[in-house]
Amino acid sequence: MTKNMGQKDRAVRAIFGVLLLMYGLIFQNLIGVVGLVPLVTAIIGYCPLYSILGVTSNRYED
Repeated sequence: MTKNMGQKDRAVRAIFGVLLLMYGLIFQNLIGVVGLVPLVTAIIGYCPLYSILGVTSNRYED
Protein backbone atom coordinates (compact mmCIF):
# COMPACT_ATOMS: atom_id res chain seq x y z
CA MET A 1 0.00 0.00 0.00
CA THR A 2 1.81 3.10 -1.23
CA LYS A 3 0.88 6.53 -0.01
CA ASN A 4 -1.28 8.36 -2.51
CA MET A 5 -1.97 11.52 -0.52
CA GLY A 6 0.23 14.61 -0.33
CA GLN A 7 0.95 16.64 2.79
CA LYS A 8 -1.63 19.37 2.07
CA ASP A 9 -4.32 16.79 1.36
CA ARG A 10 -3.52 14.96 4.59
CA ALA A 11 -3.58 18.21 6.62
CA VAL A 12 -6.97 19.25 5.23
CA ARG A 13 -8.42 15.80 5.89
CA ALA A 14 -7.05 15.74 9.44
CA ILE A 15 -8.54 19.14 10.25
CA PHE A 16 -11.87 18.19 8.68
CA GLY A 17 -11.93 14.89 10.57
CA VAL A 18 -11.21 16.53 13.91
CA LEU A 19 -13.88 19.17 13.28
CA LEU A 20 -16.46 16.49 12.48
CA LEU A 21 -15.52 14.56 15.61
CA MET A 22 -15.81 17.70 17.72
CA TYR A 23 -19.19 18.47 16.16
CA GLY A 24 -20.38 14.98 17.00
CA LEU A 25 -19.20 15.26 20.59
CA ILE A 26 -20.57 18.75 21.18
CA PHE A 27 -24.00 18.12 19.67
CA GLN A 28 -24.11 14.44 20.62
CA ASN A 29 -24.67 13.45 17.02
CA LEU A 30 -23.52 10.33 15.18
CA ILE A 31 -22.23 12.42 12.28
CA GLY A 32 -19.03 12.70 14.29
CA VAL A 33 -18.28 9.06 13.58
CA VAL A 34 -17.98 9.98 9.88
CA GLY A 35 -15.06 12.18 10.93
CA LEU A 36 -13.03 9.04 11.61
CA VAL A 37 -12.77 8.27 7.88
CA PRO A 38 -10.86 11.40 6.83
CA LEU A 39 -8.86 11.32 10.04
CA VAL A 40 -7.69 7.73 9.56
CA THR A 41 -6.90 8.26 5.87
CA ALA A 42 -4.87 11.35 6.81
CA ILE A 43 -2.91 9.40 9.40
CA ILE A 44 -2.03 6.50 7.10
CA GLY A 45 -1.64 8.64 3.96
CA TYR A 46 -3.66 6.28 1.80
CA CYS A 47 -7.11 6.83 0.32
CA PRO A 48 -8.84 3.76 -1.16
CA LEU A 49 -11.07 5.96 -3.36
CA TYR A 50 -8.00 7.64 -4.85
CA SER A 51 -6.64 4.19 -5.64
CA ILE A 52 -9.85 3.15 -7.42
CA LEU A 53 -9.97 6.38 -9.43
CA GLY A 54 -6.23 6.30 -10.18
CA VAL A 55 -5.69 9.70 -8.57
CA THR A 56 -2.76 10.75 -6.40
CA SER A 57 -1.92 14.00 -4.65
CA ASN A 58 1.46 12.69 -3.51
CA ARG A 59 4.12 14.19 -5.72
CA TYR A 60 6.82 11.99 -4.15
CA GLU A 61 6.70 8.25 -4.65
CA ASP A 62 7.33 6.64 -1.25
